[in-house]
Amino acid sequence: MGQTGASVSPMSNAARNTYVREHITAALLQLLREKPLRAVSVSELCERAGVGRASFYRNFSDKEDILRVRIHRLFHAWMQEAGLGTDRPLSELLRSLFTHFEQHRDFYALLNRQGLIYLLKDVVFELCGARPDCSKEEAYARAYFTYALYGWIEVWFQRGMRESAEEIAEMFQRQGL
Repeated sequence: MGQTGASVSPMSNAARNTYVREHITAALLQLLREKPLRAVSVSELCERAGVGRASFYRNFSDKEDILRVRIHRLFHAWMQEAGLGTDRPLSELLRSLFTHFEQHRDFYALLNRQGLIYLLKDVVFELCGARPDCSKEEAYARAYFTYALYGWIEVWFQRGMRESAEEIAEMFQRQGL
C-alpha cells in the first residue's frame, strides 16, 4: 500500500500545465475587460486563475507572453484551417485571414481597446516577412507587403472592424499589394 496522507495528482505534468495555461489566460482576459494590463498584478492574476505564482512563471515569462501564446495558438489553428503552404491564391488567403479576425472579434477587439494590437505584428511578420534565404528584391517586397498588411489590420481594428472580411480583403487586393 502507498503512504497515507500523500496526495497524488491524477493529472500528468502536461495536463497540469495545460490546465494552468488555460486558467491564467481566461483570468487575464477577464481582468483586461476591467482594467489595463499594467494595472493587473501577477498576484491578482494568479488569484483569479486559482493557481500559484510558481505555476505562472513556469508557463509564462510575463503577462504579455500570455497574450502572445494565445495569438500564436489562434494563428496556428487558422494556418491549418486555411491550408497555408498550399497553392491557394493570395486573395483566398487574405479573405481567410480577415475572416479569422472576424471569428475572434472579441479577443482582437479587446487587444485593440487595451492598446496591445502591436502583439500581432510578430505573428504577421513570421507569416509573411522576409526569410534569410530571400533575395534582396524578395526581402524588400516581403517587407513592403507585410508592413502594408499589418497596417491594414491595425486600421481595421481601430475603425471597429466596420468593413466585412470580404470587403477588406477585396480593398487590399485592389491596392495591388
